[in-house]
Amino acid sequence: MATVANADRTSPAAVRRPLLARGALTSVVVAVVSSVFLLFIVGPVAGLVGSGGARGIAALAGDSELRQSLLLTALTATTATLLGIVGGTPIAYLLARRSFRGKALLAAIMDLPLVIPHPVAGIALLLVLGRSSTVGSALYAAGLRVAGSPTGIICAMLFVSAPLYVSAARESFARVDARFEAVARTLGDDAWRAFARVTLPLSARGLTAAAIVMWARAVSEFGAIVILTYNPKVASVLSYDRFTAFGLNEALPVAAVLVILALVPLAALRALRKE
Repeated sequence: MATVANADRTSPAAVRRPLLARGALTSVVVAVVSSVFLLFIVGPVAGLVGSGGARGIAALAGDSELRQSLLLTALTATTATLLGIVGGTPIAYLLARRSFRGKALLAAIMDLPLVIPHPVAGIALLLVLGRSSTVGSALYAAGLRVAGSPTGIICAMLFVSAPLYVSAARESFARVDARFEAVARTLGDDAWRAFARVTLPLSARGLTAAAIVMWARAVSEFGAIVILTYNPKVASVLSYDRFTAFGLNEALPVAAVLVILALVPLAALRALRKE
């Protein structure tokens, strides 16, 4: 009888029962933690849009300052994104395709704005581009004012968001087999034509997604912009200005409109991934 009891305790079914119980408990814990985390992400956004979304949309008709700030935000973010594409695409391709001394350092430098606190980024830009600096005074003498102008907004947006484009573009280029370009060069194309005819089309979707992410990040920037250019106000600065001057109730419509605006690039990204 003892032998039978011992055999029952060591049977596969007996061994599986505590394992299944622990697995079920783990699943419950993971589900609870994930639900709390999801609520933490969704709750504030839903509360903001629910509290100020309707007023924000309605305010677009009568609030000229809000309309101007949104237009300024869209135009400067678009300009910064175009500059990021022009300047960042060659760097992304270089990092994806070439091995050279200092590559790791270049990659680290490109990622550095992502880890710098954004007010610190604004201070760094002001130090280099402000009127009291050598570069800033030379630009001002040439008729180009950076600090306190839309140009300053573009510079701040470009500095904080371009690394996202370069990183994503680098991954897009890396996913294209380099042998395709080699074949194009054996057929008479130079390096540039091989890139334009082979790699660029094959990585176009990834590059488009990278540009959308950069644009969305530029639209949401606040810290660097508020240091370099408080006026004219982009939407994020306007929301902060109304919060500090008039309180939460006046800031809600502007903030809610910004959240709704953020849905546009997110929807574009999801549509792009479904193609």
